[in-house]
Amino acid sequence: MDATALAHGLFRILETGDPALAAEVVHADFRNREAAVSPSACALPGPAGVLASSAWMRFAFTDLAFPVQSVAHNDHQVWLRLRMRGRHTGPFVRFRDGALDQAIPPTGREIDFEQIHVLDLRDGQVAGHEAVRDDVTMLGQLGVFPPSPAVGLSMLAWRVTGKAARAAAEVTGKAAEAAERARPAG
Repeated sequence: MDATALAHGLFRILETGDPALAAEVVHADFRNREAAVSPSACALPGPAGVLASSAWMRFAFTDLAFPVQSVAHNDHQVWLRLRMRGRHTGPFVRFRDGALDQAIPPTGREIDFEQIHVLDLRDGQVAGHEAVRDDVTMLGQLGVFPPSPAVGLSMLAWRVTGKAARAAAEVTGKAAEAAERARPAG
């Protein structure tokens, strides 16, 4: 695959959770600098971490899509400007230092915001990822920033009743299961 196809392939993995595509596109030493706010499995190297990230995002957002707006590349890096789109139909759980930081209960709202990604290439695969995302716009679209009273109360109720902790445990499990699909059989 050429650099542009690799970049498109990486985001197709995030949209679908396709383990075969992950094995083809993602280098065994892949590192995701952005994994700090996601379940711990998302920080695993190689295809496992990408598949875990896919499960984490698809847990919260249905119809997840990353339409690419523009691509530039050289022999060692690809730069993409794209949009993240989807509908918030599951809890969106964010982590800090491996622990629950924030759980946003499903709002049913659409998200559509811009991101810029830098992908490092090695041996014909994607070996690294970092991003600049407009998370403030996404949180605004979800009613979190600035806080809407309804979403704020819902988040508080989830925290107090333990739903936030249960959602964090569930998405952590789903991410770990997705990471396991990257391991070769045998």
